[in-house]
Amino acid sequence: MAELNLKQITDKLNSEFSGEVRKLVFWYDEGAEFVDDVDTLDLVNAKVLHLEPDNQFYTKYFLECVDTTTNYLVYAPFAKPTIRENHLADTIKYSKEFFADRASLLTIDLGIDERYKPVIQHYIKFFGEKKRTQAFYDLELETFNRNTIEIALMSVLCKCKTPSYEEVLRTVLTDAGFEDNPYLAEFKKYDLLDAFWRQAQDVFGYADEKPTLEKFTMTMFVTYAAKVIPADMPAAWKPFISFKSGNVIAFIDNLMNSYIYGERFDVISKMIYVSLKAEVEFRKLPAEALVSCGIFAGIDELLIEWVTERLELEDVAAKLGDTTIPQLTKQRRQGHFGKRYAYEYFVLQNAWNIISGSQYAPSASLNEMVKNYTSELYKMDRYYRYFYYYLDKLEDATRFDKLKELVENIYSNEYLAKVCTNWNDLFSTELESLQIMKQPDFFSRNVNYSKDQLVVIISDALRYEVGMTLLEKLQADEKCTATMKTMASTLPSITQCGMAALLPHRSLELTEDYSVLVDGQKTDTLEQRQAILQKYKPASRCVQYDDIKNLSVADLRSIFTRQDVVYIYHNQIDARGDKLNTENEVFNACAEAVDEISALIRRLTTSANRSRFIVTADHGFLYRRNKLAESDKIGSISGAADVLGRRYLLSAEAVATEGVTATAIGTMMQNKDERMVSYPVGADIFKAPGSGMNYVHGGCSPQEMLVPLIEVKTEKRYKETTTAQIALVSLTSKITNLITSLDFVQTDAVSDVVKETTYRIYFVDGNGEKISNEHLYVADKKDTTTVKRVFRLRFSFKNKKYSKDQKYYLVAYDANNALEALRHEIIMDIAFADDFDFGF
Repeated sequence: MAELNLKQITDKLNSEFSGEVRKLVFWYDEGAEFVDDVDTLDLVNAKVLHLEPDNQFYTKYFLECVDTTTNYLVYAPFAKPTIRENHLADTIKYSKEFFADRASLLTIDLGIDERYKPVIQHYIKFFGEKKRTQAFYDLELETFNRNTIEIALMSVLCKCKTPSYEEVLRTVLTDAGFEDNPYLAEFKKYDLLDAFWRQAQDVFGYADEKPTLEKFTMTMFVTYAAKVIPADMPAAWKPFISFKSGNVIAFIDNLMNSYIYGERFDVISKMIYVSLKAEVEFRKLPAEALVSCGIFAGIDELLIEWVTERLELEDVAAKLGDTTIPQLTKQRRQGHFGKRYAYEYFVLQNAWNIISGSQYAPSASLNEMVKNYTSELYKMDRYYRYFYYYLDKLEDATRFDKLKELVENIYSNEYLAKVCTNWNDLFSTELESLQIMKQPDFFSRNVNYSKDQLVVIISDALRYEVGMTLLEKLQADEKCTATMKTMASTLPSITQCGMAALLPHRSLELTEDYSVLVDGQKTDTLEQRQAILQKYKPASRCVQYDDIKNLSVADLRSIFTRQDVVYIYHNQIDARGDKLNTENEVFNACAEAVDEISALIRRLTTSANRSRFIVTADHGFLYRRNKLAESDKIGSISGAADVLGRRYLLSAEAVATEGVTATAIGTMMQNKDERMVSYPVGADIFKAPGSGMNYVHGGCSPQEMLVPLIEVKTEKRYKETTTAQIALVSLTSKITNLITSLDFVQTDAVSDVVKETTYRIYFVDGNGEKISNEHLYVADKKDTTTVKRVFRLRFSFKNKKYSKDQKYYLVAYDANNALEALRHEIIMDIAFADDFDFGF
């Protein structure tokens, strides 16, 4: 390395010989490493004098008697003799020594104060490899003391790009386990293990005569828990509580919430939970004490258990402190382990809603009941749907078996049976006063006179409460305007009648064999429906959703070009519900239907240039999960029926059976047909041939007959998109250098729905004054692998005095709309030249 360091040596020596006072500098080069180079040094104000072991007396005489004015570099190609054998010892006393060993050269090159040379010398083994040395240089430390040097050395060994103990610890914890940790082995190899544990004490307050990584991590978690849990910690845990809780909480929060390291945090958290025997200890604490702690998944398990027990007792008023059950489920879903337990919390939330709404208040009139159902009562059907939707997603739902039975009993007996009975009592006497639109009026009122090119989406069995979910999804987008009305289906509420009623017609009738005719024409096939539609709207057509969902843009446009009206038939819910082996998937089908229809509207807006839509249904449905008992089935009527379904019976005369009522077919079909449709007054079913009893329709209930009529307007070229977001990866909570590099990640790859954007990223103080340079970063990465979307930015801070008591922030703003996208609080702890640290 001699040739690489000659300039350093020259510069250092010339600085020593500067000034008017005569100076002598002794250089003992034990390995004679520079014996061939010393005479080539370009000394500006000094000469080289070669010292040999046998000319010490003469050298002393020459320097003190012969030439007493010239500056001399006295170079000795051997080790410095002991005092007894060193005849120049007294001369050296009033002179200066120069060192060109590796530690000295590093000290010179890095600009480290000479008092910290022993620190470099102590870790000289680390600098034995050029790659490690260069990595140390690349950290570009601006302030050197024992702490900064040791942290930098550990940062290199951990391959951290930022010299930060927090980053070192993050790497140690997330890249390996507690036992045989390779990073600790590296620290030990280079004599840095004591420094690692000293930092653990200085930064996080962990002190132990025999420190281990597991005990250190236990200290972090226990300290965090002790700070957020308002109860005494177990006696066995108290020795683990650190007084530096602020640093501990900041580190744990950063690690827990990290986009990249969050999953490893979960593993560590579970290991510590087991080591602490935390479940046993937490069960001894009151449940309300655990609400504010989110660092252990086991706490969620305990809270889920507590809520389940409360609900099984129908204690819907139960609270943990001031936190109600709905507040708790929402709060925990938003916590770190919320994704893991989201399904459980949604199950509990919807169970609470059902149990809370178990007291049914009958409506006094049919129109009042329509109003009550479409404003409030429909929510019970939605809660029931969501309860099973999330319950079915659990791999093991046995913990909710008792709760499931309670929910089923309340929904079936306290809600559904009473709603159906109330509805039919009013329907039989007040039908003529019904104020909502009936299905046969749909085309004339909503389609015929429309001046817009219209798309009508008819989703089979999209009942009212599912339509409300779709409405909310559409309304959530700022480029979409959606409103919803209520429409009454035909009776019987079956596909053949409903689909026919939604077509234009002058007559709507059932033949003697109960086939449905529109203007005397059958409507069973897509071609038959299109022929009828084109008689009223020549520029129109009918298509199946399944036939167009995967079409190219060109093919899709060809279908809609120059068409005034297009009917799209969508069949997700009824297709699954009407089959025995899939009827219990009906609530999954409801969610898929909402997604498919909303996506279809987006696609037709962007690809087919359509902006006006109507979404409706032919009928709704009833669904109960439990197998129906014999008492829920009405028998001994098959001989009286011309057509018999689970929820309706068609015949010339009304069926005179207890629990059954009837209405003339022509009443809801709007014709003069006096034959009768008979149906259960409650939620019962007829004993009828065929499969399926849980999912049924055809009868007279709000769930079967009240269907949504959603009117949608979208902006041209509408497409639901988001901009690419960024997040901080580095766990830095403290800035210790005027130049700092931080890692970020673009959280999602740029795609057709995630658009690139530009961010302005910099640091500010509490008053919003900028204290660093600003980066303009274009978030345009398309890589699907997360690590490939990580990027590093280097910040230079203003050379000014910073206060540890003031707040400073890393901020990022979307340059396109000036909206804040990121704010991360940091501590500025920058030492200056006048901040001395004399510790080694």
